[in-house]
Parts: sequence; C-alpha cells; structure tokens
Amino acid sequence: MGGELRYEIAQNAYIKLVMHALKHKSSAVNAVLLGRVSSQNDAVEITDSVPLFHSQIGLLPQLEISLILIEEHYAAKGVSIVGYFHANERFDDHELGGIAKNIGDHIYRYLPQAAILLLDNRKLEALTRTKDRSPVMQLYTKDASRIWKLIGSDGNQLTIKEPSANVVLLDYISTEKWQDVVDFDDHLDDISKTVQVNFALLSAYVLLFKYYKWLHAQLSFSCWVSDDKG
Repeated sequence: MGGELRYEIAQNAYIKLVMHALKHKSSAVNAVLLGRVSSQNDAVEITDSVPLFHSQIGLLPQLEISLILIEEHYAAKGVSIVGYFHANERFDDHELGGIAKNIGDHIYRYLPQAAILLLDNRKLEALTRTKDRSPVMQLYTKDASRIWKLIGSDGNQLTIKEPSANVVLLDYISTEKWQDVVDFDDHLDDISKTVQVNFALLSAYVLLFKYYKWLHAQLSFSCWVSDDKG
C-alpha cells in the first residue's frame, strides 16, 4: 500500500491488545483488528480488537473458524476485519515472523489496506519513563512489491484516537486489568468465559475445533501455518 495511508486505533482496542500480551507474557499472542476504511479512502479506523490465541497460534483450522465467527458477529455492526496484531514470545524479539506475515497475508487478500501491528516491548517498557503518547506498537503494511514493510517510524501513520490512552494503559497495568481479558483459548479451557462473538456461533466453534483436534490426532497430519521467514 502507499505510504500515505493513515491508521488510527481507538483506546479500547489498543489497550485490549496490550493487556492480552501482558496476560500471557511467556507466550506469543495474537488478535484481529476491527474497523473500517474512511470514506475518503485515506485512513483505516481501528475501532475494536478481538483477542484470538495464546497457544498454538499457527494452527490453521482454528484460525479460519475464528475469523469466520468474528466476521459474522461484527458484520451487523458495520465493521469488519482490517488487520492483525501479534506479540512475539520472546520479550527481546522485535521482528515480524513468518506466522504473523502469513496470517496478515490471509487478511490482505480480502482488504488491501490491511495492516499488522507488532507489540514493541522496548516502547512498552520505556512508557513509564517517557510518558510518550505514541503507540507501543510497530506498524507494517504491504509495499508495492507486496512485502510486509515497517512504516510510520515518525509516529504519524499510526496514531491513537484518544491522546490520554497511554495514561489509561499505565493505570490498567498497575491494577493488573489484564486478568479480565478472555481469548478463544481461554474459552476452550473454560466455556464459562466468553469472548466477543455470538454465543451460538461460539458453541459451533468449540465443536468444530474439537473435531479438528481429534482428526489431527488420528491422521497425524500437519495443520500449521508455516513459520518460514521468507
């Protein structure tokens, strides 16, 4: 995509992504970004986010089912999937890996303006000292060669809608609000914990995912998204 496209993320969506990563500090986590492209087609408005997984995040069947559920649930609200969020397993890993790129590719096929946000733990760690208002995330979009490229290093292409978002984020961190975040893995472990999708569809998801796990065990075939760095 052209470098002039801007991305604006709402405070609630932004904080939820960071809380999800903090809840599972020793694991890679992911989420989808929801929103819309502006009427002028010059900005992507990220209005919400849905935490996905914190284990086996490259397992393709559960990812595809989850994306279908999310699209079905949010279509009536006038928003759709506009991007992908990823937090690496290692604190000092600031590179966009193969799994994140491949999931981003899947979303890009449906929305060329789609972006990937990667948590930058360096920025998050420095937040208490700097009181910076910029997002603690790296922004990636596809360039003309259709390669995911880090952009917005000047902080202009990815902004938070509410200027005080990082102040609220620090408050949430100090009060351990991450404990309230529920993703699809949490629901599979305890169905009393619900995620942000239609309950009937979620029940179908649980049944389908259990079937895929059984089939995977029976046939011993690979259903993984490649982590190829290329």
